[in-house]
Amino acid sequence: MSELQAALLAVGFGVIVAVYAFGWWQQRRYRRKFGAAFKTSHADALYQKAGTGQIREAALAEMVGGALGEAVSPADSAAASLDGSCALLDARSDFIIELHLNEASPAAVLDGFWQRKFDFGKPVHVCGMALNSAQWERAIAESQTLYARLRIALQLVDRGGAISAAKLADFRDLVLGVARNIKANTTVPDLDQTHQHAVEMDAFCAEVDQMVGVNLVPPGTRLLPGAKIAQAAALSGMTLESDGAFHLLNAHRHSLFSLINLDTKPFQHHTLETFDTAGITLLLDVPRVEDPALQFDRMINVAHELARELQVDMVDDLRVLLSENGVARIRARIVEVETKMRDNGIVPGSAQALRLFS
Repeated sequence: MSELQAALLAVGFGVIVAVYAFGWWQQRRYRRKFGAAFKTSHADALYQKAGTGQIREAALAEMVGGALGEAVSPADSAAASLDGSCALLDARSDFIIELHLNEASPAAVLDGFWQRKFDFGKPVHVCGMALNSAQWERAIAESQTLYARLRIALQLVDRGGAISAAKLADFRDLVLGVARNIKANTTVPDLDQTHQHAVEMDAFCAEVDQMVGVNLVPPGTRLLPGAKIAQAAALSGMTLESDGAFHLLNAHRHSLFSLINLDTKPFQHHTLETFDTAGITLLLDVPRVEDPALQFDRMINVAHELARELQVDMVDDLRVLLSENGVARIRARIVEVETKMRDNGIVPGSAQALRLFS
């Protein structure tokens, strides 16, 4: 074998390994995102608490009450631009430390903070109020704007759970250390009270964090070809996105609901022609969509369209055909969740809901 042939063989082998590794990584990422939805206890039809893996058609548990912040209208998704994160900050969802600068300065003055911004496991926002301004705006280290006040906020809750008391203390100590270096006065919320807010909000979010799934499976042992699934999904207005799922997107390209493989392996453009699966599932992430009951109706309509096009059955996790009464009960549960969220100041699908249920 010549040196050229050996080199070409080595390059070819390296490409194969790289492609395989990328595919493995994609599947691992995909499973982390969707896999929990299908570790079922076989006690249900459609309903599940997001992240628990227990799909069930039973009634929702009693939900935790308590005021959790100012209501955010669905229109606030349009405000989620450069300064949107600052408008959403709330003492009941964020640990906000305010710095009053003795001399107006650019955000780079927080030199010791920027390097550790990502150390706390939750989103961190830095907002500044410029001289002669009454509005908070997002501040970045490179900005040349001179700020008289700065707010540094650590989000308390997301789908990973509540922030720990230790992380809160580390965050406070870091910000206060930076403030001392620049001789800034500070306003700091009580640490124990803030952690209690985090625990309460996490409990509430866990109760309303619901997901609805509709399984579509062919009768018998017939498999569904990937190309035919893609064609049927396209007819229903869904597009294959980078996460390996088909999505129905709204005008802002936010997902209303998704279509995934029953065994959670991602759909990929380059494998659709050779891909077969035992079934597919439509998923609705209730707190992350506006008007979730309305989107559930749309999802059920799409489910019927796909069932006709693919000649499959709409079934529960035990492959029992879904009844109209069962679907109606699920819709009623979704309405309960939506009402509970609104009553507690979190509008489903709003920018505030998207950050809490991320």
